[in-house]
Amino acid sequence: MDFSEFMGRLGAVEARSIAIELAAMAACILLAYGICRRLGRDQPKDSIWFGERTFDGVLFPLLALAFAELARRVALEYQTVLVLRVAVSGFLSLAAIRLVARVLRRVFPASSLVRLVERTVSWIAWLAAVLWIVGLLPAVLEQLEDIHLAFGSSRVSLRTMLEGALSAALVLVIALWISSTIEKRILLTSVTDLSMRKVASNAVRAILLLIGLLFALSAVGVDLTALSVLGGALGVGLGFGLQKLAANYVSGFVILLERSVRIGDNVKVDGFEGKVTDIKTRYTLVRQGNGRESIVPNESLITSRVENLSVSDLKFNIQTSVVVGYESSVQQVQQILQEAAVAQARVLVDPAPVAFLVNFAPDGLEFTLNFWIADPDKGKDNVKSAINIAILEGLRAARIDIPYPQRVLRIESMPPSLDGAVADEAPRTSPL
Repeated sequence: MDFSEFMGRLGAVEARSIAIELAAMAACILLAYGICRRLGRDQPKDSIWFGERTFDGVLFPLLALAFAELARRVALEYQTVLVLRVAVSGFLSLAAIRLVARVLRRVFPASSLVRLVERTVSWIAWLAAVLWIVGLLPAVLEQLEDIHLAFGSSRVSLRTMLEGALSAALVLVIALWISSTIEKRILLTSVTDLSMRKVASNAVRAILLLIGLLFALSAVGVDLTALSVLGGALGVGLGFGLQKLAANYVSGFVILLERSVRIGDNVKVDGFEGKVTDIKTRYTLVRQGNGRESIVPNESLITSRVENLSVSDLKFNIQTSVVVGYESSVQQVQQILQEAAVAQARVLVDPAPVAFLVNFAPDGLEFTLNFWIADPDKGKDNVKSAINIAILEGLRAARIDIPYPQRVLRIESMPPSLDGAVADEAPRTSPL
């Protein structure tokens, strides 16, 4: 139907026919809403089929589309149809928009590009719906068919390229939907280890995306045997320019399979210490207790020295030192230090805190307090600060001196002008 035919139908529509179509469309919407409301009572908030409010998922526009199309076919036997035609195109566009939006939000919940993709898909879908309603879509497709682009010796029409891109995008979205469903329904219950679940979900997603891409290319007429040349070129590129990138991806799968570093472990890499929050295919995220986050390439976790503080023992040792005067009682100082550590709830009882006299410093006796905690992810400086404050208060209460730095200056001789004044005095020492 072209634009002139659409205008002719618009002029032939009667008010009674419009009222009947509006009533039929309202019945289709209410019926679709009722089914979604009944089936989506116990569905999760992130359900792709039902959405957050049971009717903002994919199922509602699909049911409304099916009912509206059925009503349109029935109405065509008796009258000219306009409203149901508009409703069918609108429900089809809404279903495509919600499919893309819901799948991308589940697969990439933290991505900032999801909103941009949603808007782009919305504009394309509604523009196609408007062109189809007014009858201009066939003419636009014919014009796109006449535009050809040359790729070497072959020429491809712009319409073929657009249809291929849309088909590939649809297949990839469905592949992402299937992979997220497998990850949520199967891997979440059958694989308890978080790292193994991560590698399994990444592998399933990569395989489904590859299969979907091959199907999409085959659907638009691309010869898949030509991909062997692309595979060879990609292999050469990986061997030269992309070897670091490929090493990081391979290292990511090795880390997940070997489980040498797991999500939730406390690690120390190149002096940066924190908790592993996520293991991507290319890099690993390590977050400190103060909120700072480090992006560590996976190759570094394989080739360099990494301290995993959670593998062998969950106990984490912290030390603090203090210097007291030489006249202080060693046993009393040790008792004050140990009691200050025991008073903190996060300090472990086994092994118990212990204080040692480690050095005869120039300014006094140097003591070191060793204590252990089991939750370094909650911070180490905060518990160390609390213990230091308790030690300071305990030493002051016991009147134990914390000496200032001091040095002894010994005078062996005086200048000639002062020899007469101090001739009868012996050499003296003076503390500074």
